Amino acid sequence: MALIKSISGIRGTVGGQPGDALTPLDTVKFAGAYSAWIKGRTENCGRFRVVVGRDARLSGDMVNRLISGSLIASGVDVIDLGLATTPTVEMAVSGLRANGGIIITASHNPKQWNALKLLNEHGEFLSDADGKALLAMAEKSEFDFSGVDDLGQITYNDTYTDEHIKAVLSLPLVDIDAIYRANFRVVVDAVNSVGGIAIPRLLASLGVHVVELNCTPNGQFPHNPEPLPEHLTEIAETVPGKNADLGIVVDPDVDRLAIVCEDGSFFGEEYTLVAVADYVLGKTTGNTVSNLSSSRALRDITEKHGAQYFSSAVGEVNVVAEMKRVNAVIGGEGNGGVIYPELHYGRDALVGVALFLSHLARKRIKCSELRAQYPDYFVSKNKVTLTPDTDIDRILQKVKDKYSSRRISDIDGVRVDFDSERKWVHLRKSNTEPVIRIYAEAPSEKEASALAGEVMNELKN
Repeated sequence: MALIKSISGIRGTVGGQPGDALTPLDTVKFAGAYSAWIKGRTENCGRFRVVVGRDARLSGDMVNRLISGSLIASGVDVIDLGLATTPTVEMAVSGLRANGGIIITASHNPKQWNALKLLNEHGEFLSDADGKALLAMAEKSEFDFSGVDDLGQITYNDTYTDEHIKAVLSLPLVDIDAIYRANFRVVVDAVNSVGGIAIPRLLASLGVHVVELNCTPNGQFPHNPEPLPEHLTEIAETVPGKNADLGIVVDPDVDRLAIVCEDGSFFGEEYTLVAVADYVLGKTTGNTVSNLSSSRALRDITEKHGAQYFSSAVGEVNVVAEMKRVNAVIGGEGNGGVIYPELHYGRDALVGVALFLSHLARKRIKCSELRAQYPDYFVSKNKVTLTPDTDIDRILQKVKDKYSSRRISDIDGVRVDFDSERKWVHLRKSNTEPVIRIYAEAPSEKEASALAGEVMNELKN
C-alpha cells in the first residue's frame, strides 16, 4: 500500500491502514485541511464554493462521497460535476467563480489507486508552497467542522463537459471547416473512463466519424491505463482494421493524449505536443515550455519557427509557472500533455485533439506522413522502485559527480545534457509513484537504451 503527498496531490492505493494508504480517514483529513486552506486564503463575505469532479475508476463514487461530505461538514458548498475530465473541472472552477476544486482521479495509475488533485481559485494546481502549507495543516489537524446551522450545501451540474467542448470549438485556431472537409474516421480508446464521454462528443461536434473502443465509463480498465505503446496493442490493430485515419488514446482523466497513425504505428506520446506546437507556432508568435523529461524535438521545432524554448521542473504546476514567466503560447509535458493558455492553463486532451486534427486537416496528408516531418528522437523510460532506506540525494550527487564535465540541471533531480551528441538523461523521484524515474533520449533507440542502462548500473552500484 502507498500514500504519496506531492505537488500532484494526495495519491494512494485504496484500502489498508490509515496513514499508509488512501483510506476514508485520510480522505476526510485532507478534505478538511483543504477546506481550511480555502477559507484561510480567500476573503469571502458570502459562502465558499468548491467544484468536485471524478474519473470513472471503481473507487471514485466512494471517495467522492467522503470528500463532498467533508466539505459540506466544513461549511463549504459543493458543485458536483459527476463524471468529468480533469481539464473540465479546471475550467469549471474559473467559469463558475468557485474558490477551488478537487479532481478525484489517480490519472494513469492502475485501478487500485485514487487521488485528490487540488486546485486553487484559478482552476490551477496548488504551488509547492501552498501544497506544503496545506499538508502541514492536515498533519496538525488545523481545521474544525461547522455546526448544524452552518453546513454547506451540494448542487449538481452535469453541463460542464458541453461547456468545455463549446470553449474548445470557439478557439480561432480550431479549424472546424477543415476538419469537416477532411471527413476523418477516428478510433477512440478511452480506457473505459470519462474520455469515453468527452472525446466522442467533441469529435461528433467536428464532423468526425467515431469508432468507439473501451468508451464505456465503468472504470473497468481493459489494459494498463498509461497510454504507452506496450499497452495499446488493441487500438494499433483496430485502426488499420477499421480503415481509420488515426486513433486517439487518452488516460482515465483525459489530460494526456496519444495518437496512433493510420497504419497502426505510434505517433509517439512525446510528439503529440511537438505536432500541436508546430501548428500553433505557425499561426502565433511566442515561446514554448516543456519539462526536463520531455523530448528535445520541441526545442528543435520551436527554434525552426524562430521562437525560444524553455524547460521547467516536472509537474504541471511548474510548467504553467514557467509558461507564464516567459509568456509561452503553447507548452506542456512529453507524456502527451498539451497546455494551450488561449483556453486555460492546464493539460487538456480535448484541446489537443482539436488542434492536432486542425493541423492534420490543413496539411492534407496521412498521420504517418505528418510524423515523418519531425526530427527523430528515441526515449528510453525506466524506473527503479524505492526502498525506505534509499538515499536519493546521495544517488543524485554521485550522478552529478560522474558527469561533471557535461551540462547539468538540478532544478528537479538531475538532468545531464550531451549537447554535441543530441542526447540527455534525467533522473528524478516520481511525484506519483514510489520510484526513481530514469529517462534518456538520443537520436537512436540503441543510444537511448545504452545511456539509460549506463545510469541505471550506476544506481545499482
